[in-house]
Amino acid sequence: MNVVDSSAWLEYFADGPNAGEFATAIENTDELLVPTIVIYEVFKQLRRQVDEATALRAVGQLGRGQVVDVDEDLAVRAADLSLELSLPMADSLILAAARNHNAILWTQDADFKGLDRVEFRLHAKTR
Repeated sequence: MNVVDSSAWLEYFADGPNAGEFATAIENTDELLVPTIVIYEVFKQLRRQVDEATALRAVGQLGRGQVVDVDEDLAVRAADLSLELSLPMADSLILAAARNHNAILWTQDADFKGLDRVEFRLHAKTR
């Protein structure tokens, strides 16, 4: 299973330098888990940067994976991860979703760099 975080989805939609790094995980929808916080973040960024129609089309593509809702178990695990790893709320929810499903987390967010079962790709702007 794979979880693709918001930074990786946005890179994919923008066809950025790392888009190909994330394409396999994104396009294999049978193995794709999509935390609801990722839907929120991607929609918000695209709505701000482009337009509502584009943002809604993106949400449709995210919805092709299995959507992972925030329930009590996920919230508690995310809070523990946030405290343990000093992660912001959204990042801890994404990591908790990945860990709850023993999934690989695909990202270019440096907050996740070096963590177990994380495929981190350096963002082109930080190279």
